[in-house]
Amino acid sequence: MNDAALQACSHRCGGLAAVGLAGCSSASTPPSPSLPLSSARNALPSHGAPAVPAPIASTAEVESDPCRAVSTAEVEALGTKVVNAAPEGDQSGKSCVWTYAGEYGTINAGLTPGNKDGLSSLYASSEDGTLTSFTPLPPIDGYPAVTYAQGGEGEGVCTLAAGVRDDLLYTVIARLDTGNPHRSDPCGVAVKIASFGIQHLKSTHRS
Repeated sequence: MNDAALQACSHRCGGLAAVGLAGCSSASTPPSPSLPLSSARNALPSHGAPAVPAPIASTAEVESDPCRAVSTAEVEALGTKVVNAAPEGDQSGKSCVWTYAGEYGTINAGLTPGNKDGLSSLYASSEDGTLTSFTPLPPIDGYPAVTYAQGGEGEGVCTLAAGVRDDLLYTVIARLDTGNPHRSDPCGVAVKIASFGIQHLKSTHRS
C-alpha cells in the first residue's frame, strides 16, 4: 500500500467523500467517460495525463475474471463479511462486485479495456467540464491515479481510476452504506482496493 496515496486520499478526498457517476445508483461496471471521436486517436498520454511508467502488459486474466484481482479476505478487511462476489460487464469491460452483509455496501472493481484512452479520457473530460469533480492522487504502487465524478456525489461513495497502461484503467467504485465504519472515507477504501488489484496485476505480469 502506498501510504502517501492513502493519506492524500483521506485528506484531499474528504471533500470528495462521495465521488460517483450519474446513472450508477446501484453497483455497476466502473464508468469510463468516452472521448469525442475527433480526439479518440490522439497519441497517449494526452490532455495533461501522466504517462504510466511501468505498463502492465499481461492483463487478460483479470479482464476475463475480475474477481481474481482482489481476494474476498482483502475486501472483508475493509468492511465485514462478503455475502456475494460476482462479475458484471458492459461495453467498457468486466468488473467484480463484492456485496457486504447488512448495511455495509458494495465494492466494484475491474479493468476497462473498452476505453482505449486510459487516464487521458478522464483528463480530457475534466478539461472540457464534463466531470463535476476531479482530483489527481499520488501514485498507487507506482501507478498514476485520480478520483472523479460526473454528478451523483453522495456520502460514502468514491470512484477511483488508476492507469495500469496509457490505454488501460483499473477502476474502483466504493459504495459504503450506513453500517460501514469506513463510510466517511470511501476514497481511502478505494485506494486500498486499487492497491490490492495493482499488486495482483504486477505479480502476474509477463513482459
